[in-house]
Amino acid sequence: MKCPKCGHDTSVIDSRVTREGREIRRRRTCENCNYRFTTYERPEERLVYIVKKDQRREPFNRDKIFSGMHKACEKLNISSDDIDQSVNRLNRRVHDLNVDEVESTRIGQFVMEALYELDEVAYIRFASVYLRFQDISEFTRHVEALRRKRKKSAAQSKT
Repeated sequence: MKCPKCGHDTSVIDSRVTREGREIRRRRTCENCNYRFTTYERPEERLVYIVKKDQRREPFNRDKIFSGMHKACEKLNISSDDIDQSVNRLNRRVHDLNVDEVESTRIGQFVMEALYELDEVAYIRFASVYLRFQDISEFTRHVEALRRKRKKSAAQSKT
C-alpha cells in the first residue's frame, strides 16, 4: 500500500483481528517519510441498495451510517470505537437480511435501536431529526415514552 502522505511504499508493523473477528486492523509505516497510519481490511460484501421514500435507490453506505451516528453522539462521552463497533453490528444486521434492497425506514429503525443502546441523548438527537417531530408536544411524547421504557426496564431488572 502507498503512503497517503508521500506516495511511497509502506510496510505493516502490526496486525490484529478486531473484536468481532470480521476485519483486520493493520498499523503501517512509510519506508520513506516514516508516517504511521492504520488501515482496516474487511471482506467485500454483496451490494445492498437502500430504497428511499421517493423510491430512489442508492448503495448502502457504512460510512454514511457512521457519520450520522457520530453526529448524534457529538459532545457526549461516547468513543469513536464504540460508535464503530455499533456500526459494524448494524452493517452485519443489514447484510444478514440477505436481500438486495432494504427500505430506508428499516435502516433508520436499526440506527435508532443502535443509538438507544449507546446513549439515550444520542438516540433523542437522531430521532428528532429522523422522525421529523412537527411540534414540541410530539417531541415530549417521544421522550415520555422513552422514560416509561427505561422505568419498565429498570423494574424488570430488579426482579
